[in-house]
Amino acid sequence: MSTTKSRVAALAAATVSATLAATAITVITAGPVPALAGAHVFPTRVVTAEGPVQGTAAGAVRTFQGIPYAAPPTGERRWKEPQPVRHWSSPLDARTPKSACAQPTDQPIAIEGGGNEDCLHLNVTTPAGRTTGPLPVIVWIHGGSFTYGDGATYRAAKLAAAQQGAMVVTVNYRLGAFGFLAAPGLRAPANLGLLDQQAALKWVKRNAGAFGGDPGNVTIMGQSGGGYSVCAQLVSPGARGLFSKAIVQSAGCVGPDGSFTRTQAKANGLAVAKAAGCDDPRTADPCLRRRSTADLTKASTSGHNGYRPVVDGKVLPEAPARAIAAGRFARVPVLHGSTHDEMSGLAGLEETQTGKPLTAEGYTKKVTEQFGKDAHKILAEYPAANYPAPGAALSAVLTDSEWSTAALDTQRALARHTPVYAYDFAEAKAPYFKSVPRPASFSLGTGHMTDLAYLFDNGLFEPLDPAQAGLSDTVTAYWSHFARTGQMNTDGLPTWKRFTPHSPYVQRLASGRIGQTDFAADHHYAFWKALNSMSSLRS
Repeated sequence: MSTTKSRVAALAAATVSATLAATAITVITAGPVPALAGAHVFPTRVVTAEGPVQGTAAGAVRTFQGIPYAAPPTGERRWKEPQPVRHWSSPLDARTPKSACAQPTDQPIAIEGGGNEDCLHLNVTTPAGRTTGPLPVIVWIHGGSFTYGDGATYRAAKLAAAQQGAMVVTVNYRLGAFGFLAAPGLRAPANLGLLDQQAALKWVKRNAGAFGGDPGNVTIMGQSGGGYSVCAQLVSPGARGLFSKAIVQSAGCVGPDGSFTRTQAKANGLAVAKAAGCDDPRTADPCLRRRSTADLTKASTSGHNGYRPVVDGKVLPEAPARAIAAGRFARVPVLHGSTHDEMSGLAGLEETQTGKPLTAEGYTKKVTEQFGKDAHKILAEYPAANYPAPGAALSAVLTDSEWSTAALDTQRALARHTPVYAYDFAEAKAPYFKSVPRPASFSLGTGHMTDLAYLFDNGLFEPLDPAQAGLSDTVTAYWSHFARTGQMNTDGLPTWKRFTPHSPYVQRLASGRIGQTDFAADHHYAFWKALNSMSSLRS
């Protein structure tokens, strides 16, 4: 991600530091499933291709957690492509989640305890019972800048039970130095995290039917770093045929932040190798393999700029931005969008830290620091007087420049070749992170990550009020219907037209205000395209 995007990701992490413990999974204990007249009640013991698993059921859903989809990438399997898991005969206890993948703990968004290398597990949530037909499958790829996070944090009962139901699979994949390291002398694929995601998709092909899912109707879905993962899988030859639809949230596939060149990756990898005492390329491979998980995690580049999918010519033949702009990607229907106020939390950070709102003079200073010679044009386009507070003006500038322009560029590029539905998640006041103060001078709207409160229950966010709960029902119904059909329109939901290059329809998602929005005008798209064009000419 760009420096600014890294700062907003860091902000999202910082806002949850006091509540990270709340992300621990609440185990769904076995209990009675409501008896539905004529409905088939799904069993909580399922036989997969690798062996039987015992899950749990409560209310409207059943859950299976911590199912291995590949062999532990430990010992001699460290930095190797995912290997087949050893089969088992006794029922595997799938009532509780397993470890997250190894990651630094320097950022609050990190999983408590830092995880470990034995982490290639996934979690399955389905309706407890339904009447007819197989379930569409949604495979969730979590975000976290390819360095932090896990799948089990995202409890998927709302999404699984929406509309006619879905099988939702949340996935762990190797992160940071264990999943995306490209150090000089290290004999390893550079995109192990992407290969893990593909291995999980192959598990879905083998096993979806056992859980009532349709292995021929799979949607990959991700937000932020997970969204960029989806962009990469749209381009990767190894993912072809493993999914039939894609949902990308808060990730501009044709923007500059979705991948590293080999040169960039090796420069970052060299820094890790040096920190681990393994910077001699002649001995780097055995040296790094001897290092403990803790040593490598300590040496690893942390924060939000250290790792990306690498253009290696094999797993990722070319940058997703270039490939998608040229039409070289899997031609599947795509649901793509962003939040209306991606950068609002960062814009309000100074106020929440100091208790003092950003002033008009402070706004001018920040824009000048960020944009240099172009600052006067931006300040003229976004005068502080036009906004409730200078912080709100700064939020709009950063959101539109860093996220919204790339979002619309992505939608235009995709729509030249495949069906696209576009959205702007524009709730006036979305649930914020628990126990974290909001700025008093302006509303944060819907910032980075906060749209996830409407799709998952992960304990990070304030509870939904009745109006927000209604929007959550609508959004999960849209998402599940897209997973089932590749379209958005169905009975009982507001009309959502397809985005085309000649008719760039974007759906506004907000409580009581669902319908078409002029995304380009609202986010000053023409201004930023002209400014970026002039900047390119100057450089």
